[in-house]
Amino acid sequence: MIKYNQSILRNIRILDFTWVLAGPYATRLLADFGAEVIKVQSPAAPVEEDTFTRGYYNTWNRNKLGITLNLNKPEGVALAKKLVGTCDVVVENFTPRVMENWGLGYASLKKVKPDVIMVSMSVMGQKNLHRDYVGYGPTVQAFSGITGLTSFPGQPPTGPGFSYADHIAGLYASLSLLGALEHRRCTGEGQHIDISEVEVMAGLLDEIPEKESRPTGNSSSSTAPHNVYQCKDGRWCALAVFTEEEWWGLKQALGNPSWAEAPEFTAMNGRLENGEALDSMIAAWTREHTAAEVMARLRQNGVAAGIVQDAADLAEDRQLKARGFFVKSEVFTDASPIRMGRWGAKYDRSAPGPGQDNDDVYGGLVGLSEKEIADLKEKGVI
Repeated sequence: MIKYNQSILRNIRILDFTWVLAGPYATRLLADFGAEVIKVQSPAAPVEEDTFTRGYYNTWNRNKLGITLNLNKPEGVALAKKLVGTCDVVVENFTPRVMENWGLGYASLKKVKPDVIMVSMSVMGQKNLHRDYVGYGPTVQAFSGITGLTSFPGQPPTGPGFSYADHIAGLYASLSLLGALEHRRCTGEGQHIDISEVEVMAGLLDEIPEKESRPTGNSSSSTAPHNVYQCKDGRWCALAVFTEEEWWGLKQALGNPSWAEAPEFTAMNGRLENGEALDSMIAAWTREHTAAEVMARLRQNGVAAGIVQDAADLAEDRQLKARGFFVKSEVFTDASPIRMGRWGAKYDRSAPGPGQDNDDVYGGLVGLSEKEIADLKEKGVI
């Protein structure tokens, strides 16, 4: 077998049936710390991909081995079970009926390997009344309630703008799996981890106070000003004033305008109650300066401020570079933000092409002969 990324999880092998984002992110996090992740893909001819699709796949599947396997054929299912027998963990993020229909549900896999750990990620969970609901990040966010909070007063919901739920579900899945591995180390028992992505997201919202449970745009219930303002160059700058000292700094940055001394703005409560008027005054000032000028002047006076960044800005951000946020193998991608004690993540292998490691996995791990592998290829199983 190919051995790589010798690190804290180096003795863990994961059979990865996941796709899109939530599942691949969970297994990528573990692969970054040395787990041997075997990514399963269909052997069907791939649809022509564009640059975005390739970049998306490469981002979420680094440090993994890649095999192809046709699970619509009995031989493919039988081969999957042989692979399960060599693995510690199986991870999937289909709707609940899919793995069962293939004969690869937890009960079946447990017969193959009694201590196997299976992680299932779905919109509603395995046992929910609505278990067969199909969805992805934006669907999950809408069901959980977060989409309804991301809007402006009186306006339709907008949503977070990206699949935040997929990232959170991936983090929950990887952390739950680490707990299951520790449980197995202590007891010898495997288990089935059933993750409802809707429940994961809803769990992040249950402590929101009633007064903050309605859409508020960029404003805050405790801080003013707190917004994003358009600037002379068409870009936007975010700023927030949390203390009276910072309010003084804001006035200095704006050249101590007379309106800032109005009674309704002298204390935080007044600024909160008169937020729209305050925003209009600040917006009039920001439109006279570029976003860079606004940010620099505010920061020089002790006010938290930052330009709203696009992808190009992020790629050149000095803070992100200093913290090693980006790594490069064949492509630039985000590093892992996680540290495990003295173990840091490693980035030894780019995302695999479909079937790239078929011979190593099926020959070296499962023990098939070259003729058996050739026959499976001929039949379209791999």
